[in-house]
Amino acid sequence: MNLKRNLLLLSFALTALSAVAQTEDRWAIQNDGSIRWNINQNIPHDDHLEMSGQQLSVVLRYGVDAQKRFHLNRSLVFPMLRMEPNKTQNNLKQRFDVNIPALVTVDDQTLLNEQVEDITFNGIMRVESSFGYIHRRAELKNAVRLTRLLYPSTEAAHYYEEYIFKNNSANRITLRIPQWRVIYTTPQEAGVYGAYHIEANLSKSGTFVLEPGETLEFHAIFCGRKSADVQSIPNEAVFSSVNIRSERAAREALIRQWWENLVLDTPDPVLNRMFAFAKLRGAESIYLTKGGLMHGPGGEAYYAAVWANDQAEYINPFFPFLGYDTGNRSALNSFRHFARYMNPEYKPIPSSIISEGVSFWHGAKDRGDGAMIAYGAARYALAHGDKEEARELWPLIEWCLEYCKRKLTSAGVVASNSDELENRFPAGDANLCTSTLYYDALRSAVMLGRDLGVASKQLNAYREQARDLEQAIEAHFGYEIEGFHSYRYYEGNDILRSWICMPLVMGIYTRTQGTIDALFSPRLWTNDGLLTQAGTETFWDRSTLYALRGTIAAGEVERGMGFLKKYSQRRLLGDHVPYAIEAWPEGNQRHLSAESGLYCRIYTEGLFGIRPTGLRSFELTPRLPQEWEYMNLNRVRAFNSEFDIRVSRAGKKLQVEVLKGGKAVLKKSIMEGATVKVDI
Repeated sequence: MNLKRNLLLLSFALTALSAVAQTEDRWAIQNDGSIRWNINQNIPHDDHLEMSGQQLSVVLRYGVDAQKRFHLNRSLVFPMLRMEPNKTQNNLKQRFDVNIPALVTVDDQTLLNEQVEDITFNGIMRVESSFGYIHRRAELKNAVRLTRLLYPSTEAAHYYEEYIFKNNSANRITLRIPQWRVIYTTPQEAGVYGAYHIEANLSKSGTFVLEPGETLEFHAIFCGRKSADVQSIPNEAVFSSVNIRSERAAREALIRQWWENLVLDTPDPVLNRMFAFAKLRGAESIYLTKGGLMHGPGGEAYYAAVWANDQAEYINPFFPFLGYDTGNRSALNSFRHFARYMNPEYKPIPSSIISEGVSFWHGAKDRGDGAMIAYGAARYALAHGDKEEARELWPLIEWCLEYCKRKLTSAGVVASNSDELENRFPAGDANLCTSTLYYDALRSAVMLGRDLGVASKQLNAYREQARDLEQAIEAHFGYEIEGFHSYRYYEGNDILRSWICMPLVMGIYTRTQGTIDALFSPRLWTNDGLLTQAGTETFWDRSTLYALRGTIAAGEVERGMGFLKKYSQRRLLGDHVPYAIEAWPEGNQRHLSAESGLYCRIYTEGLFGIRPTGLRSFELTPRLPQEWEYMNLNRVRAFNSEFDIRVSRAGKKLQVEVLKGGKAVLKKSIMEGATVKVDI
């Protein structure tokens, strides 16, 4: 039976790995770091992606039809313009399906036969096209060139589209731009803050003569405001003050900041670029609400709110490594919001703090949120390395650990009403995910408490609780499931689940081989990553990203890297790009933001094996793939410092260097799989 299963797994692995090379990419990486879709015969094709600023998010539904014409539908979300009732998803939304170039005439004619040449994306979408027009009863093709630039404002509730027309013909042409203005006003009673005013208009109108080679530029502004604000300061005054060059420069500067910190440098350009784009999506989705900075998942639904999983568990522990101050402040703010709900009766903290912090959502009851918050807060505090912040967060960590302790069952594992998937799939009365998060939180609390001078008696108790919990996890969840020596997700579960990866993520390697075999078996693995439950069609990227991190951290480097490359190639250069997604079929693969943080953590915690052990210290267990001679992680901003990590092959050993200010903090030759301790 085992031989048959091993042969099946080998066959599937070879098929999956060969598919990496056989996949035909739609997009290609450019020298400047952008990705480019060269429009050839791979049409028609449609896609969607999300971009965000501090006051607005936009989902672009775009595509190229069979005649090479570009189409675009903009879905604008204004997170702080709340609608009644003031619940999680009641953000003001407005779609605009308008073809602005079709409003422009050339020599009194409509532009003809658009031919899109390419689309590039680097956090700003750029579309290059050509048009024809009738001249002396014949169509002049490629006579007018058009560049579109699409992006949100970094700070205003504005979304911009720049249009650059160039006369590419040998004739003088006359362009006419209309006075175009669209206004929507919502009912007074429909908004938490009264009526709202959504407007779109063009920055320029009139008749313009272009000689051959000359260009004409204008831009469209889409915005949303409270009607009361419009009465005090009319939109005309706001629009006239917009400096479009400065707005684009601000967006470009932010992208550079994200791309130039925490730089992944490996021999694999696809992984390097996917990592860079993941930083962008993970960091841009932060909103300045009346409740402070709040990172939001997005997806036209989840804004101006924080969750115990998306924020506390997934992305907050990542922000210190990126060194993005706005990200770190949003992380601290989210923990402060959760801390408001601590109580002496140890009733559960809500799963989500919503509507700019004024309310909460607890619809799935206790999802293991206490474990999520304790895990995330302890990891964040350690990695950020700010002692005062850590002292502030310590009572929240203590409270959540005590809450979990009080939820221990007779089997010694943590009871919860549901899990991160909120009853979409069964999770029993106690699930594997909650208990493993609590386990890691206990370990992190011991390390953090030591640096904060917490009494050794309390820390020893946490240490013992972690040991007991590890044994309970093995005894209660350890299981022979579908022929694999792995885990059941809850008592009574006999179908493989993707979340069996969680012990590997948290450093429990008792059932490593069987778990990895199960994860990458045909029962769970698909071209889009892991199925949530074997035998279904549903996949959520979050468990795939956790599984890839845990597999590599557990030492199954070659196997994990093969599937990581396949996943990254598909997400960055395939048909739906360029980020990790939430799920399918739910949400139609929305580009939720926190999943991109999980993608980055495959590298920081999996490939480089960084495990915070103090406010200025960490363990490093590098996992250099056999085909690579080196891998570097430059400008790491964690532990209140900035440093580079360099790993290279030196015969049968690895050469590991940690450099700070160009000087070696650590330089050591180690065996593969060994762990080194770093004091930064």
